[in-house]
Amino acid sequence: MFTHFYKESIRKMVIAFGSLFNDIRVVRKNADGTEKEQIRLPLAYGPKEKFLRRIRETSSISDDNKVIEVPRLSFEITNYIYDSNRKRNSLTRRKAQQETGQGGKYSYTYAEVPYDISFTLQSYVRHMDDALQITEQILPYFAPDFTVTINFNDISTKVDVPITLNDVALIEEFEGAFDSRRLITTQYTFTAKAYVFGPTKQTSSEVIQSADITYFDLEGSNFETPRSAGGTGPTGAVLRTIYGVSGGDDTLIETFGYTSDIKTERFVAGSTGPGGIGLDYLGSTYA
Repeated sequence: MFTHFYKESIRKMVIAFGSLFNDIRVVRKNADGTEKEQIRLPLAYGPKEKFLRRIRETSSISDDNKVIEVPRLSFEITNYIYDSNRKRNSLTRRKAQQETGQGGKYSYTYAEVPYDISFTLQSYVRHMDDALQITEQILPYFAPDFTVTINFNDISTKVDVPITLNDVALIEEFEGAFDSRRLITTQYTFTAKAYVFGPTKQTSSEVIQSADITYFDLEGSNFETPRSAGGTGPTGAVLRTIYGVSGGDDTLIETFGYTSDIKTERFVAGSTGPGGIGLDYLGSTYA
């Protein structure tokens, strides 16, 4: 049951979330209102406590752990919550397009499992105006959610994932010595309506492409003499129908690689079918 597989579903969700905030900028101005400098905030994944400790540390040339400068951003996953409201039938299959030369076999995966993934995004600044600039670059896009489209795998290539902004908390530190530098932290809490995907499997047998059905008249007692000739009993085959699908690997019906056109051949006892072919009483066709 628990064989190894890794679809990178969560990793791709993390990358998609982080990419939303990798171009946040802060503009500093001179007294006359002209632009002095523009700072693109660095973004990294990691726990809030790690960044706070590094920011507060005093710098040292001999110290391997260099002090992190602000302003900057960090984000992390805080929890996973199963969402039963979005759950589909567990036996539902999502199928990949059939590959040429696979003889009707196809790859598939069972229904994705819905999880609400919680993220927190933190900004660290020294000036209140920097914190407000960052906030105003984020809030307008979440009303209250923003949808990203993610290519999770070869089968689920375009999956929309809404990301909802739940809360914004502003934390300004006042503790410490009088000459200590101020640090303002803004924490944004998000919930992503994400999915986790199971392993991809392949069918062990080919898809049924045709069906050959023969109907017999079982009344009476004589199998070899038709009723039309005065016989009684089972008179043999009266109708043979062959159903099939047209097309092939180059045309498709979503997953199996065939068109929806049904190819039908009917052979009736006592008359000729397609191409002048008749039906004998054992159900075999003859020219």
